[in-house]
This record gives sequence, structure tokens and C-alpha cells, in this order.
Amino acid sequence: MARSKKEKNFKQPWNWSREIRLLPGYLIVLIWIGFTATFLCWILGASFSTAKEIFSGKVFAFESGFHWENYVNAWQAQNVAKFFGNSLLYAVTACIGTLLISAPGAYVLSRFDFFANKSLKSSLIIAMSVPAVMIIMPIFSLTTQLGIKGRILLILLYILMHVPSTTTYLLNFFATLSKTYEEAAAIDGCPPGKTFWVIMLPLVQPAIITVTIFNFLGVWNEFFMALIFASSAEMTPVGVGLLQIVNAMKYTGDYGGLFAAVVIVFLPTFLLYIFLSEKIIAGVTGGGIKG
Repeated sequence: MARSKKEKNFKQPWNWSREIRLLPGYLIVLIWIGFTATFLCWILGASFSTAKEIFSGKVFAFESGFHWENYVNAWQAQNVAKFFGNSLLYAVTACIGTLLISAPGAYVLSRFDFFANKSLKSSLIIAMSVPAVMIIMPIFSLTTQLGIKGRILLILLYILMHVPSTTTYLLNFFATLSKTYEEAAAIDGCPPGKTFWVIMLPLVQPAIITVTIFNFLGVWNEFFMALIFASSAEMTPVGVGLLQIVNAMKYTGDYGGLFAAVVIVFLPTFLLYIFLSEKIIAGVTGGGIKG
């Protein structure tokens, strides 16, 4: 027993032929990491610099010091605080609404056989394949006729956009759960609805966390729908807000504030990847509890 344990802990010798074959892949990854890191560091440096330093290529010189006021101006004068709050509202409410629809739907489609089960699953795949540009005009016409507008319109659109992909993603996780959980709950007199919320839903927590992160990032970075349906400055999210800031640079010339705004907008997605990367990997590679 001890011998087999030592054999498991024994490291394989360095295989030069294998590493040489993988060398092109290593180089591509290193080049990509280096390019991305350089690009992000330049933006960060520019956010602390003046417009003169940015155009003269002296971003990392900081001859005039660190200009923290760029962040203050971006947050207040350039309305980044308002854009940030709007995007946070859209992302959080859309993620919650999407889960409330998709999780029960995925559970029913994966655990019960009924008429139109396969048709509904196929419809979800078809809905995922339809580009937003193809349906933007019908949506605009329909929402105008119904009188739906404001923030509620964008929230509804974001929820409906992510329901097909979220439901399809959760299908496989619910399908791999053991039926003994439901059988034991039924013996104890637990109704099906309570069984889902109390027992089955917590078992797919890694998948829920992963798909929620992806949905959050999707809503946070969404631009096209917001450009069409954000009819006032009060409901503008960060994507369209950055476009407005870029256009304003023609008159203000505050390029340091522009890059400070970019850093502020990028920060939530960066922190999500840093602190929840293990959760994302577990949700992508996991498949629930097999029975």
C-alpha cells in the first residue's frame, strides 16, 4: 500500500520530446499574455497621466506625478458613477430574473418526459443561434406598440436574451443528478416544487455560479441593445456611456479621464475573474452528481 502511494507521488521524468512538441503552444500563450499585460498596464498608466504625457509617449514617466484627479473627474464630471450604477442594476436584476426562469425550466426539461419536450429543447438552440441584429426592428416595433420603455425594457430584454443559453447550460447538470434524491423527498412527503428549490437546486450550485458570472459579464459588456433602447442619459449603461465619453474628448481633451473611466468600467469584470476563477472552472468542467 505504501509502495503504491509512493508510486503515485513519483514525478514523471522530464520528457524533452514532448515539451518540444508543445513549444509552439507555449510561445503563443506567452505572446498573448505579454501583449495583454502590456496593453492593460499602458491603460492603467495612462489613467494616471495627463493628455500631454499620453500623446508624447511618456505614460510611464509620471513626470508630473500621479493624477488621481482623473478618477475623480471620470466618476463625477463624466457621469461614470451613473453609468456604473445603471449597468450594475441591469446586470444584477437580469441575472436574478434569468435564473428564476431558466433553473425551473431546465429542471423540468431534463427530469420529466412530456409532449413537446424535444421541441422545446430544439427551440432553445434555435433561439441561441438568432443574431440580435435580425430581431432588433421587430422588438423595437413591438415594444413601441405596447408602450414598454425605460429601464424595465432593457431588463426584460437582457433576461429574455440569456434565458435560452442559461437553460441549455443547466440542462446537462440537472440530467446527471441521481433520482434517489427525488424519491427520498417524495417518501418524506416533500412536494415537487419544494424538492426542486430545497434539494435539487443547491446540488447544481457550481453551474449556477458559473452561468450567473457569464450572464453578468454579458449584460455588463452589452452595447448594441443599450445603444438602441437606452433612450435617455439617465438609463445609459457603461458601454454606451464610454462611447459618449469618447465623443466628448473632441471638446474636452481629458484623455486621462477617459482611460480612468475605462479602468473603472473594466474593474468589476477583472475582479470577478480573479476571485471566482476556480468557481468558473468548476462549473464549466463539472457535470453535477451522477447517479
